[in-house]
Amino acid sequence: MDTERRSSSPELEPQPIHRLQEAVINRIAAGEIIHRPASALKELIENSLDAGSTSIRVTVKEGGMKLLQIQDNGSGIRKADLPILAERFTTSKLSTFSDLTRLTTYGFRGEALASISHVAHLSIITKTKKDACAWKAAYSDGSLAPIKAGQTVDPKPCAGNDGTTITIEDLFYNTPTRLSALRSSSEEYSRILDVMTRYAVHNPKIAFVCKKAGSPSLDLSTPSSSDVPQAIRLLYSHSIAKELLHESISSTGNSQRDDDENDDIDDTPKSWSADVHFTNANYQAKKMVFLLFINHRLVESSRIKRSIESVYSGVLPKGASPFVYLSLEIDPRSVDVNVHPTKREVHFLDEEAIMEKIADAIQKTLAGQSQSRIFEYQVISSSRLGEPKKKISSQHKVRTSLQDRTLDSMFPIADPLILDDPLASTDHNSPSTSAVKVAEIKESAVALCSVQTLRQAVVTGKHHQLTEIIGKHTFVGFVDLPRCLSLVQHSTKLYLVNYGALAEELFYQLGLRQFANFGKLKLDPPPPLRTLVSLAVDNEEGIENSRLTKSQIVDHIVEILMRHRDMLAEYFQLHFDTEGMVVCLPLLLRDYTPNLDKLPLFLMRLGAQVRWGSESECFISFLRELAYFYSPGPLPVTPTHDSEGPSDQNEAREKSAKWQIQYILFPTMRRYLSPPKYLLDRDVVQVASLPDLYRVFERC
Repeated sequence: MDTERRSSSPELEPQPIHRLQEAVINRIAAGEIIHRPASALKELIENSLDAGSTSIRVTVKEGGMKLLQIQDNGSGIRKADLPILAERFTTSKLSTFSDLTRLTTYGFRGEALASISHVAHLSIITKTKKDACAWKAAYSDGSLAPIKAGQTVDPKPCAGNDGTTITIEDLFYNTPTRLSALRSSSEEYSRILDVMTRYAVHNPKIAFVCKKAGSPSLDLSTPSSSDVPQAIRLLYSHSIAKELLHESISSTGNSQRDDDENDDIDDTPKSWSADVHFTNANYQAKKMVFLLFINHRLVESSRIKRSIESVYSGVLPKGASPFVYLSLEIDPRSVDVNVHPTKREVHFLDEEAIMEKIADAIQKTLAGQSQSRIFEYQVISSSRLGEPKKKISSQHKVRTSLQDRTLDSMFPIADPLILDDPLASTDHNSPSTSAVKVAEIKESAVALCSVQTLRQAVVTGKHHQLTEIIGKHTFVGFVDLPRCLSLVQHSTKLYLVNYGALAEELFYQLGLRQFANFGKLKLDPPPPLRTLVSLAVDNEEGIENSRLTKSQIVDHIVEILMRHRDMLAEYFQLHFDTEGMVVCLPLLLRDYTPNLDKLPLFLMRLGAQVRWGSESECFISFLRELAYFYSPGPLPVTPTHDSEGPSDQNEAREKSAKWQIQYILFPTMRRYLSPPKYLLDRDVVQVASLPDLYRVFERC
C-alpha cells in the first residue's frame, strides 16, 4: 500500500531559494531576543547598569504588553548617536571580535533596542551631563520615526533629567501569534518583578523601584545603601534572611566567612572567585530559589543547579528545597557569553572543577552548622491541656508593673521647688506622670520617591531583637545624666542604654514619618538668624584656620539658608521671614521641647553640613541635623557663687529634662523607634541577667 501511494503522488520539485525581505529578517531576529516583556526589561536593566546608574525606576501597564517604561540616572546617550541607536549591531562595547575575550559589560551586540523597535513602539528621552537639555526620539523598524504625525524624524529637545528613559508601548502589536502565546498580564507582571528582584539582590547599592502605571503604591522598592543579606531580607523574606549562611571561595583556595571582601582575582585566565549566600538546614521550601550571576550577568545553568541540589539532598528531607544566591566572577578570557541569543546561558572553562570546589565549601559549612541546629517551637499552655500550671522559679519571674519604684525613688530628695516651669514643678514620683499618653504620630502621605526610599531603608535596617527590647522595656532609672545613660529592663535582663543615641535615631525617623507635615514651634519674639549663626561661629573651634573670616562664614551660611527658605518652610516648617528672623522651628514630638541652647549650632550646621545639591542627600543630612538638635545632651550649667551646691535654676533644668526623657521620650521610643543594628555595638549593653545573678548568689 505504501509503495503504491508513493508511486501515485507527483514527484517533488526543488523550490527556488530566495533572500528574505529585510523586515521579515528583523522580526525573526527580534523574536529570538525578545520573548516576553520580562526579557525586554532584562535587556534594558543591563543597559542601565552599563550606563553607571544608581537608580532604576520601572513602570508597567498590563504586564508590560501595553506599557513598559524604564528610567535611570546613568550617563545618558549622546545626541549624535541617536540616529543609529536602534539599528542592529550598533554598540559602544565592541570594536573587534577579539574584544569578546575581554568583555566586562552586560550588553555587547547592539540587538536589544533594534529588536524592540521591530515589535513595539519605542521612544527614548535621554540627557548627558554636558547637554543643556534632554532629547526625545522615536523609532520604528530600527530607524528614527516621527514622534507625532506630521513631524520630522529628527530628535526633539525637551525637558529631562540626566540619564535615559525608554518607553515601550504595544509590545508584539505586529506579531499577533507571539502576543496570543503570552500568559495573563498578572503572570507577565510577576515575571517582571522576578527579574527586578534578582538584579536588586545582586546590586544592593542601586535603588530599584517598580510599580504599575496609575497605582500610588510601589510593588518593589529597595534603598541604595544596603548589602546582599539586607536585600534578601527585604525582597524575599525575613525567614530566609535569618537562616542565611555565607561563603567566599576562590581559585587560590581561600574560603572566607562573614562579609569580608574577596581577594583580587589573579591575572591568570583560570582565576575565579565566588560569593554565595545559602540557607541552612532550618529553612525548607517546596521549590528551590536559585539566583546565579556569572560576571554580574543573570544567567541560568541546570548543571550548576543540580550540583547544589545534590549537596542539600543529604541535609534536607525529601521534597524540601533551599534558597541559594551565587555570584561567580571568572576571568573574561575563560567565558563565552555569546552562546545564547538572550545571553541567558554562558559557557566557561573548568566548569566542573569550579562547581565541585564551591559545592564542597557549601557542604562543609552546612555540615558544621547542622551540629548545632536551632529549632523553633511553640509552647502550649498547660491549662489548655487540662494539666496543672507549673510553678515558675523565682529567677524567671518578671516584674512589669508601671508602679514599681525607680532608682530615683530610692534616694532622698529635697522638697519640691516652686518653679515657673510647669514641667519642672511636677511631682516626678507621682503615679499620674507615669500614665502620660504617647501622642499619635501619623505617617504623612508623600509622593517623593526619595522620601519613600528613605522610609523603606528604615524598615529594612530594623534589628528585630533590639526592637523587641525597646518596644517592651520598663524604665528603671537614670545612671549618668551628663553622659545620657539610663537603665531599662526587658524580661529578666537589665540593659544600660545611651538614650541620647537612641533619641537621635528616633527623631530622625520621626522626621521622616512626618515629612512635609510637621507641627510648628513658634519663637516669640523671633531671634535674628544672623545673630544666632554668629554665636555658633564664634564658639566653633578651628575657624581661625579657614581661608574666610568669621564674618564671611556667617554671611555665607545665612545666604544659603535664606536662599532655601521656601523649601525649608514647605517641607520642614523651618520659617525665616524676609528680614532674616527665625519665626518657627519644626515640632517633632508633642510635649517635648528641645534644648534651645543648641539652636545656634543647629543653624550653623545646616548651612555647612546639609548637601543641598541632591534631593535625597539633602533630606537625609537635614533630618540628621534636626535629630541631633532634638536629641538630649549634657545640660548647660548656670554659673553660681554658692559654694554649697548648684543653683535652683540648674536643678530645675535637670528635673525638667528627666521628666521629658522618662515620660515622653522613652514611651515614644517604645512605640515608634525601629532601631538599627549599629545601636547594639555600644549604646545598648546588657549589664545583668536575673538567672545568672541567682547562680552567683547560690554559690555564695
